[in-house]
Amino acid sequence: MKIVIFGLTISSSWGNGHATLWRGLCKNLARIGHDVVFYERDVPYYAGTRDVFELAGGRLELYPSWDAIRSRASADVNDADAAIVTSYCPDGLAATELVTDQARGLRVFYDLDTPVTLAKLRTGEAVPYIGSRGLQDFELVLSFTGGPRVFEEFQRRLGVRRIAALYGHVDPEVHRPVAPQPHYRADLSYLGTYSEDRQRALEKLFVEPARRRQDLRFLIGGAQYPQDFPWSRNIYFVRHLPPSEHAAFFASSRMTLNVTRHAMAEMGWCPSGRLFEAAACGAPLLSDAWDGIADFFEAGEEIILVRDEHDTLAAFENDDGTLQRIARRARERALDQHSSARRAAELVQFLERSERGCARQLVEEA
Repeated sequence: MKIVIFGLTISSSWGNGHATLWRGLCKNLARIGHDVVFYERDVPYYAGTRDVFELAGGRLELYPSWDAIRSRASADVNDADAAIVTSYCPDGLAATELVTDQARGLRVFYDLDTPVTLAKLRTGEAVPYIGSRGLQDFELVLSFTGGPRVFEEFQRRLGVRRIAALYGHVDPEVHRPVAPQPHYRADLSYLGTYSEDRQRALEKLFVEPARRRQDLRFLIGGAQYPQDFPWSRNIYFVRHLPPSEHAAFFASSRMTLNVTRHAMAEMGWCPSGRLFEAAACGAPLLSDAWDGIADFFEAGEEIILVRDEHDTLAAFENDDGTLQRIARRARERALDQHSSARRAAELVQFLERSERGCARQLVEEA
């Protein structure tokens, strides 16, 4: 199967969650015999932080403008078994027009930012990657967030005919247990790009516990943190880590925290890729709670749910044996159910079933 993708970025993991996910998916699609072409506009922001320059087993098309690659993209789309347009693709509207007008194969939209999309639609804001016809011209829509509310709203607001959840995942060849590193040592760590949408939860679950436990070391890794972030003297900072450093970051923490963006947590069924990455690295996991999290990890057995600073502080009272047992079970679950190979197989299954014109909508089986 030839799959052509028009996305935000796969070449740079700086300040976005798309790149790592696409790398895992594309690598595993290629391994099971599929031909993948990824189109990415070559913007300065990602060009200056690029950490991947070619697509293993596939083809990466970095282009300066849509006009420059229109003909080549058209030829690829005409030759493809499936053409996928993603959320936040800089040329999403042009790619949508090309795919819906010319694709001979399956026309697919993958929203990796579902809660943001729906929040904009509810307030009447323009969604830059969705045109006036919504998503009705796509034969299949994939959503990074699941749950009944998402499926209903996509159908009602965007005219979606068939939808399925394709959740986050982890590549265990990149995210795996490694030796801890002294410069990443922490009692509690947090890895994530700064987002105003999760700042309130981060302050409650991470910053406030740090203020109360000045005897412990806290570590944040990520990009785009503002100068007025409420640091304390025991919170240390590592500016953006490439995926190659994630394993050492997680392995050096006694525990690590996952914080979900407010819009995602409100929708439920919203596991970030980071959640699975930390689990695959063998890090004991704390996470905020949201509807549907039990579908991915079992509270108290594979993950520790924290709702406020008191829960975070209580987690420090667990002995190392308990934390390691929880971490081991989470890693087993992540590798079994949430690997990039598993998601690649799910994607192929969705494409094949949609291509056959399956009468029963995927939403009914979700």
